[in-house]
Amino acid sequence: MRILVTNDDGVHAPGLKILMGIATEFAGENGEVWTVAPLTEKSGASHCISFMNPVMISRVAPRVFAVEGTPADCVLAGLFDVMEGKPPDLVLSGINRGNNAGENAVYSGTVGAALEAALHGFKAIALSQYFGQGNTNLADPFEASRFHGLDVVSALVDKAEWHDGEYGQFINVNFPPCSASFVKGTRITRQGYRINGGFKVKPHLSPSNRKYLYITGSNQLAAPEPETDVGANMGGFISVTPMRADLTAHDALEGLRSRFEV
Repeated sequence: MRILVTNDDGVHAPGLKILMGIATEFAGENGEVWTVAPLTEKSGASHCISFMNPVMISRVAPRVFAVEGTPADCVLAGLFDVMEGKPPDLVLSGINRGNNAGENAVYSGTVGAALEAALHGFKAIALSQYFGQGNTNLADPFEASRFHGLDVVSALVDKAEWHDGEYGQFINVNFPPCSASFVKGTRITRQGYRINGGFKVKPHLSPSNRKYLYITGSNQLAAPEPETDVGANMGGFISVTPMRADLTAHDALEGLRSRFEV
């Protein structure tokens, strides 16, 4: 098996090294793992691509490349330059430092990379490690994802439905904020919503009296609905959420047609 690995935390991020290890084990003795990741952290890049500017790519180790661009750029570089002619069987993105559950998935470069791979017809999984009171102070805060990641990837490749529509399905996985031994299992969930979630800004005046805005996050421990990805994670479960690039609000189509198509 040939696997392409990427992330949004950067080519030197600890979560990327964990995922490379998982990919190597899953690929097997005769498999290949290629890593194409951003040179610097690109958290919050979502599905952005560097359409207006070229991006530099450089080799940093055998089968490991750094791109001065976004996670989606990295997927394009991996598919159509680094691995050109011998495409991957699977694309893995992560393991992100922090959750990409709920509304975070919309902003996530980790998810954006998996989305880009799915748009080109490749099996893709985004993986993220929730941080909270149960794992922040552990010697290895990635313990849950490190220990359970291989089993989750193996099960999804074997059991998930792929490329079943115009916009191929990809999978968003979030590991709960606890030690590996406290993980209760896996739940198939929908994307959740945190009340008062989303990002805001905090103004700041510099010594030269210029105004700057710092982007601030929201409460990641807000009470969620239990059947959602956030709810599963807060309850100690690994969440598995199937997603697509299709942004159509299908539930609203008929109502809008009835009011406009008269």
